Amino acid sequence: MRIQSIDLVRGVIIIIMALDHVHDFFGDLTARPTDLARTTAALFFTRWITNICAPVFFLLTGTSAYLTLARMSKRELSRYLFTRGLWLIFLEVVVMRFALQFNFDYHVTIITVLWALGWAMIALAALIWLPTWAIALFGIILLAGHNALDGVRANVFGKFAPLWSVLHEPGVIINGGQSVVFIAYPLIPWIAVTALGYVLGASYRWSAERRQVLLLSLGAGLVAAFLALRFLNIYGDPLRWSRYDSPLWTVMSFINTTKYPPSLLFLLMTLGPVLLLLRSFESRVPRVFAPALIIGKVPLFFYVLHFFLIHLLAVAASYLRYGEVSEMFQSPDLGHFPFSQPPGWGASLAVVYLLWLAVVLLTFPICRWYANVKRSRTDWWFSYL
Repeated sequence: MRIQSIDLVRGVIIIIMALDHVHDFFGDLTARPTDLARTTAALFFTRWITNICAPVFFLLTGTSAYLTLARMSKRELSRYLFTRGLWLIFLEVVVMRFALQFNFDYHVTIITVLWALGWAMIALAALIWLPTWAIALFGIILLAGHNALDGVRANVFGKFAPLWSVLHEPGVIINGGQSVVFIAYPLIPWIAVTALGYVLGASYRWSAERRQVLLLSLGAGLVAAFLALRFLNIYGDPLRWSRYDSPLWTVMSFINTTKYPPSLLFLLMTLGPVLLLLRSFESRVPRVFAPALIIGKVPLFFYVLHFFLIHLLAVAASYLRYGEVSEMFQSPDLGHFPFSQPPGWGASLAVVYLLWLAVVLLTFPICRWYANVKRSRTDWWFSYL
């Protein structure tokens, strides 16, 4: 069961996400877009707008899982979530690692979104057997309460410290000298968002009018909750905001919330607008968003494809500029991820935006072709890509 507004939101968001990834490959690795002592307003907002992406993927993964109950039994759905979760974990540590680094040396592996999404689906495979109200309560407690654990550091757990990094605090879980594995997406808050997305899916069995009221009130409520809690500056994010001489910098400080792991305030700030966007797209699809609708029907395909394309473009740029490409295949440590940038590599934001547009334009025809193939075929494996 496909819902056009969900596909459209997913497509718009994944296109925005590509901007961040283009900057990862073509921007300066030493830049710190959210460090207000070192950033510029343009760089900050380029990074900030992409913050909305990951929460959308996890929320709508849960929502799509609920909608799948229209054609699967709960037992079939649980099995599907479990196996697709395993598939996403494989994609993360094998396929996407290669797409990011173009090597198999495994000196550096940074575990990111697909890994967390895979585990969130595996967790949801178990959660769906609970009553909907219990899933909602579970998600709310994790989402609202996990920042109470911010003061707990992984090192207090001794040999079990890597487990805490997997669950809550980003960090290195394997450091074997020649191989380093870093967890960037701890699981607790992302599992919470996925569970709440599943609960949201139940509203798509309601009348359109009732659901639109829910999306509007819930979206506005989350935005209001963010503004209120952030203003109090007491709880919900380990990074407090400060007043600056410049009103713009004060605003930047106010909205500069923590993504790794996603704080309560980060999730309120991003999920509220997502719900409002879902509400606005229920009425109609503006023609300008038609391409995004197509990409939103094949989001995982676009995700994998665009990383390969961006990295290939970086290799071509290195050859044209330096006559050398070897550094594009080398990531010896965390400071040289996803590759070793040559001196003077970082491009201006204008170039990054142009390259982002090029990536979207180049991938769109391929995504349209794949969407048509996927629509006309019933092979089971299409549901995994």
